[in-house]
Amino acid sequence: MVNGMKAVGLTRYLPVTDPQSLQDVDLLRPEPGERDLLVRVEAISVNPVDTKIRRSKGPDDHEAFPRVLGWDAAGLVEAVGSKVTFFQPGNEVYYAGSIIRPGSNSEYHLVDERIVGKKPRSFDMAHAAALPLTAITAYEALFDRMGISIEGESAGKTILIIGGAGGVGSIAIQIAKIATLRVIATASRPESQGWCRKMGADEVIDHTKSIPDQLQRLNCSMVDYILNNASTEQHWAQMCKVIRPLGRICCLVDTTEAVDLNALKKKSVNFAWEFMFTRPMYQTEDMMEQHKLLTQVACWVDAGMIQSTLTETLSPINAAHLRTAHAKLEAGHMIGKLVLTGWSS
Repeated sequence: MVNGMKAVGLTRYLPVTDPQSLQDVDLLRPEPGERDLLVRVEAISVNPVDTKIRRSKGPDDHEAFPRVLGWDAAGLVEAVGSKVTFFQPGNEVYYAGSIIRPGSNSEYHLVDERIVGKKPRSFDMAHAAALPLTAITAYEALFDRMGISIEGESAGKTILIIGGAGGVGSIAIQIAKIATLRVIATASRPESQGWCRKMGADEVIDHTKSIPDQLQRLNCSMVDYILNNASTEQHWAQMCKVIRPLGRICCLVDTTEAVDLNALKKKSVNFAWEFMFTRPMYQTEDMMEQHKLLTQVACWVDAGMIQSTLTETLSPINAAHLRTAHAKLEAGHMIGKLVLTGWSS
């Protein structure tokens, strides 16, 4: 089709083992709105949110039109809307998009320029596509939610990053080191512990064992900050025990059980959620901050201060490879990021 495009979508919410869970489809190429970029997608990466959305309804729920997932992409600007000011056709960009708009698992994709950054010059499309969602999440968690100083004024303070080997943990370790914090990451397997050290963690402990006991052995009975990328309720009691008075905790994962916020009162601890889609979802006044932070991350990458978190690549982008990627994430043992590149001719 002259005005068509390839995409991967769903019409039913099925287990990833079902070949119908994600399907190759042909769609019309979209037209950009006033602040939109039309991006020719060259690479995408897969995140837990992709698998959660794919499983968010029952198998009997149907979509009349294929729903396209995907919230990480790198590509080339093909066209721009009438009020776009930061980009022009031909720019190489990377971004995570908006959860309330069609996703990036398509040859062409619309995204608001205010949540897009120019791709790091030193990364190819695949390595760039591994970054946006996790970098935005880690950056907002550390600097916006927990108030850590990007200028180094928090130097020497200690952060505990629970789930350090996953996508967000991998980049959070590196950003925390740029902020000159002491980083203690958690990982349970030798290979994931080694990965955390490669990302720059000062120490690595095992989150399947007693976190307070392991911190004691590091002469660090309490920490100033906690970023929890794993189960909130599973680690709640231990987080409450090891957080320092006046400390800050930020969590990413919804609770499936009630947690006792009163446990933080005597220490006057601040607790916050991080959800990187909040700004684009609600069109907040500071939505531009995601453009700015992606620009900052690209500068860090090009200065050699951040290394790639890409660990696996599949090609081309199609339903079969996306089902493989979803299955890997659902297995719960993924280290770093998985990227898909290119569209078959």
